[in-house]
Amino acid sequence: MTGLFPREPAQIAPGAVHVPGWLSVDEQRELVGACREWARGPVPIRHTRLPHGGVMSVRTVCVGWHWQPYRYTRTADDVNGAPVAAFPAWLAELGRRALVVAYGDEEAARGYAPDTALVNFYDGDAKMGMHQDKDERSGAPVVSLSIGDTCVFRFGNPESRGRPYTDVELASGDLFVFGGPSRFAYHGVPKVLPGTGGPGNGMAGGRLNITLRETGLG
Repeated sequence: MTGLFPREPAQIAPGAVHVPGWLSVDEQRELVGACREWARGPVPIRHTRLPHGGVMSVRTVCVGWHWQPYRYTRTADDVNGAPVAAFPAWLAELGRRALVVAYGDEEAARGYAPDTALVNFYDGDAKMGMHQDKDERSGAPVVSLSIGDTCVFRFGNPESRGRPYTDVELASGDLFVFGGPSRFAYHGVPKVLPGTGGPGNGMAGGRLNITLRETGLG
């Protein structure tokens, strides 16, 4: 979504940084193509079933490690038992570039070694409840990339799902990084704004979110 005035990078909380428009349109389109390949398999994109019986409204495909609540495995035992697609070196390099932009610390960024990506596709009705990314053994930052329709991203605190939190609009091409004191902050997506994706990114509609993480699993 574009506006009359440029959106500036902002620190949302200590260790949590929003960088609007970080991905070029060409980079967005290349990522969309890669995500389409991953969604075709070996483990297809699916709605994740939660332990209490509910089903997530987003559709998810994983790279490097397969995530299911609340663990990572090399094979998708809850889908088809197949090994997940390998995590590509170019995606890890993209994550390191993101950390340099967000934190300005090239030395720390060189040590960042993400080994899994969760790719979530939101249609116009999909949401994500407030949750923590805490199934990893590593406390390294999470790098989040948004493509397609703008969403309302609710970024909270590490103690509870309630206030204080900040609502941020994440548009196509935006980068959001959270680490340090905010690594285990609750966050979610209460709303997607259909029709706001803009041209050229390779998506006809909906929102694509790619999060890079270090599992610490070796």
